[in-house]
Amino acid sequence: MAKVITQLNRYRIAPRKVRAVVNLIKGMPVLDAVSQLEFLIKRPSGGIIKLLKSAIANAENNFNMVKENLIVKSIAVNEGIKLKRFKPKGFGRAAAIQKKTSHVRLILEEKVPGLKRQEAVRPAEREQAGYVPAKEEKSIEDAKRPSIKRELGRKSGIIGNLKKKFFQRKVV
Repeated sequence: MAKVITQLNRYRIAPRKVRAVVNLIKGMPVLDAVSQLEFLIKRPSGGIIKLLKSAIANAENNFNMVKENLIVKSIAVNEGIKLKRFKPKGFGRAAAIQKKTSHVRLILEEKVPGLKRQEAVRPAEREQAGYVPAKEEKSIEDAKRPSIKRELGRKSGIIGNLKKKFFQRKVV
C-alpha cells in the first residue's frame, strides 16, 4: 500500500478548532473530502483544503497515483509553538496572550493497491508510432442552423419607454 504524507506546520489557528474540522474527513475519499470542506463555513477549512489538494498533486505527479483511488487514511493535528503577546489592562498591568499554532499531518492511501495512472503520449511519439489524427467534419445539423445575428445599439420598446416616463431624476 503506497502512502503519501504531507504536513502543514505552524498553521495559525488553535489545534482544538482545527481538529473539529479535520475529524469530518477522516477515512473519506479525497474528492469527497475536498467537496465537504469547500462547503464548510469554518476558518480552518481553507488551509486544510490547500493541504489536501497539495497532497493529491504530490500523489499524482510524484507517485503516479490516481486521485479517484485515494482516501484520507489519517490526519493528525498537534500543537505548534505559541506566540506570546501582551494585552494592556487597567492600572498599568498587562495580561499574557498565547496565539496558538497547529501542526497538521495528513496521510493519503490507495483504496486499490497498485493502481497507476497512465502516462500521456506526447505528439512526437504519436507521429513515430504512425498515428494519423482523423479530420473533424462538421455535422449536417450544424451546417443547416442559421447564424444568430445580434443588433447593436439601443433597444426601444414598451419597457424602455416606461422607464423614461416613470424614472427621471431631473425635470427636462
